Amino acid sequence: MLRFLTAGESHGPALVAILDGVPAGLPLLAAHIDTELKRRQQGYGRGGRMKIEQDRVEILSGVRHGRTLGSPIAMRIANRDWANWQKAMAIEPIDLDDAERKRVTRPRPGHADLAGALKLDADDARDVLERASARETTARVAVGAVCRTFLSAFGVEVASHTVALGSAALPPGREMTWEEIVAAEGSALRCADRDVEQKMIEEIDRAMSSRDSVGGAFQVVARGVPAGLGSHRHWDLRLNARLAAALCSIQSIKAIAVGDGVEAASRMGSEFHDEIHYDKKTRRFYRRTNHAGGIEGGITNGEEIRLRVYVKPLSTLPKALHSVDLKSKQEFQAQVERTDVSAIAAAGVVGEAMVAFVMAESFLEKFGGDSMKETTRNHRGYLQQLQDY
Repeated sequence: MLRFLTAGESHGPALVAILDGVPAGLPLLAAHIDTELKRRQQGYGRGGRMKIEQDRVEILSGVRHGRTLGSPIAMRIANRDWANWQKAMAIEPIDLDDAERKRVTRPRPGHADLAGALKLDADDARDVLERASARETTARVAVGAVCRTFLSAFGVEVASHTVALGSAALPPGREMTWEEIVAAEGSALRCADRDVEQKMIEEIDRAMSSRDSVGGAFQVVARGVPAGLGSHRHWDLRLNARLAAALCSIQSIKAIAVGDGVEAASRMGSEFHDEIHYDKKTRRFYRRTNHAGGIEGGITNGEEIRLRVYVKPLSTLPKALHSVDLKSKQEFQAQVERTDVSAIAAAGVVGEAMVAFVMAESFLEKFGGDSMKETTRNHRGYLQQLQDY
C-alpha cells in the first residue's frame, strides 16, 4: 500500500513528508524532486512569499546511493522565512505581546480561520491558518515528484495546463493535445493557447489593480496509463472517486470534472459515449473520442486520463472583506496575510502531484512488487495479457 503524510506549518522551521510503499530499486535523486518544487513556485500573479523561498528537498531516509531501499522515504523542505518567525512560531513557551505573537483574531472569509478556531476552541486563528495554508502543498509536490519518477519507469506521464482564469478561458469543447500541453511548460501561466494566456494575464492585472484575487481552472492529463487500474467493485475503489478526493483535498479546489464532466448532463448518450474500435496491427482497443476522460466504471480504459479542476479565488484579499473579531465580537475588516493574486499555475503542479500519487497507488495495487524488478515483471506480463486478449 502506498501512503503519505505531511507535517509542518507555513512559517515553521520546515515542511516534512513521509512516503511509504515505494518499491526498492527505483533510481531517485534530490534533483528530481527539486525540479518539481521549482515549478510550483512559478507563475504570473504570485506574491512575496515566492521571492523569499527557494525550495530544496533534503532526503532524510529511504534512499541509498541514488536508489530507493523499499523503506519509508522521509523528506524535509526548509522554510527560509522561518528566520523572521522564530518568536511567533516558537516551539517552547515564551512571553510575547500580541504583536510579537502575530495573533490573528479577525478571520478571513473563505479561509479556515473561523471554522478552525471554533473547532479547536482557539482565540488565535494562527493556530489554524499555519497548517491550513497552501504552503503545505510543497510537501505534496515532493511526494508527487517521487511518484512521477516511479510512473515514468513504466511509460506513464502526467502534465497540466491552465484552461481558465476569471473571464478568460479556452473555448468550450476545445481539448489541447498532449504535445500542445507539454509545449506550454515555462510560459507565464502554463496555458497552451498564447492568445488566451495573454487575456488571463490581463485578468490578473485587473485583479491586482483592484486589490482583489481571481479564480480559474486547470486540467491534469495522464497518458500511458494501461487499461484496468482501479475497480468497479466498491465505491472507495473507483478510480474517478479517488482522484476526485485527492484533487478536492488541495487548498482552494472546489470542483473537478472527469473528461467532459458536467457537459455530459446536457448531451444525448449518442453524443457523449466514446465508441469502441480495434486496431489489429497494435492489437488494442481504442476510442476516437475521449469524453469519458479515460475512466469508465471506475476503471481506466487505456485512453488519456483528463481531469478539469476548478480553483476558487484566493481568500486573503489586500482589499479586506467584512469580518468579526474572535475575542471582542466587534465588526472589523478581516486580517490581511501575505498572498497571491492568482496561484493557478502552481495549483496545476500540485494537481499533477496528487494525480501522480493516486496513479502510482493504483498501479502498485494492480501489479504489486517489493522491488522495481518484480513490479516491472508483473507489469510486462499484464501488457502481454492485454495483447493476447
